[in-house]
Formats: sequence, structure tokens, C-alpha cells
Amino acid sequence: MQKSNIHIIINSVIAFAMTLFFSCKGKLDDVKKLNLSDNEPVGISDSINVKYTDSGRLAANLVSPKMYDYSNLSFSYSEFPDGMVLYLYDKQNQQTTIISDYAIVYNDTDLIDLRGNVIAATPELDTLYADQLYYDQTKQWLFTNLPVTFRSKDYVTNGEGFDSDRDFTKAEVLGVTGQFAVTE
Repeated sequence: MQKSNIHIIINSVIAFAMTLFFSCKGKLDDVKKLNLSDNEPVGISDSINVKYTDSGRLAANLVSPKMYDYSNLSFSYSEFPDGMVLYLYDKQNQQTTIISDYAIVYNDTDLIDLRGNVIAATPELDTLYADQLYYDQTKQWLFTNLPVTFRSKDYVTNGEGFDSDRDFTKAEVLGVTGQFAVTE
């Protein structure tokens, strides 16, 4: 009888331990989710200086004091809350510089959304001023539908949008506004 009671107690302890063991299986992902909110970045970086190369040639350089990495989201992106400076280099190593107060780089679309006091300047000092500007990294194209001021060595143009390649060789100010001198 004593042996039977010990046998029952041992079997009960084993059954209880097995129940605990199997109830914890596969819960690691649930535990990880408790520690990280869906709206929190998976990484925060300071003093970013990223260089992009194309066939061994420097094509772009992104510099920023801070970056938040949201690659944990289904539509992943990187946020630059303190702004960024983006240097774009052509094949002759000529530099176009774009500065903004805030930026987001969308990883899936290769689109950079630059916001707040955006200034884009070419080596020839053609300069664009805008509140928001998009840069399509794949097409190497700049565009916006918000008001802009475009200055070249010969003139200043205001408009309701802008569309251009990254060197401003195909620059077009959309919805031009302002006063114009017309000669007859």
C-alpha cells in the first residue's frame, strides 16, 4: 500500500511536470511580443553615415544624427527625426546635395520622403527650396506637388510642384506662379 501511494505521487509529479513542459512550448514568440510594441523601432542609431556604391563608384552618401529602424513592420521604413543630408554623385563625381529637417526612407519602394526646409543644390548651384520633396532612388528622380522656389543663375521661379532628374538637367517647375516680364 505504501509502495502504491509513492507510485501514485511520483506519477502525479511526472504528469504535472509534463503538463508544465508542454504548456510552454511555442510561447517564445508571444513573450517577445510582450517586450516590443508594434509601433516601437527595432533599432535606434546615432551619427549615421551610410555610403552607397554602384560598380565600385560612390553613388550616394546619407548623413544623419539619428535614425529609427522600423524594419519590424510589414511596410518597413527608417525614420530620420533630426533630418538628413543626402549627397548624390553622378558619373563625373559631381555632387548634388539635399538637406531636410526630417526624412523617411521606405525600404520596399526605395522612396525617400524629405520634409521641412528642404534644400536641393546642384554643382552649378541651381537650388530648389520646398517644404517636401520625394526622391525615387530607383529612377533617380526628384518630385513634389507642394509649392517650390527654384533658383538658377538666370532666374527665380515659383511654382506648385517640381519634377526633375537628380542633376536638374530635366528640371520642370509645375504650375508656375508670380510676376513675369514680357517683351513684345
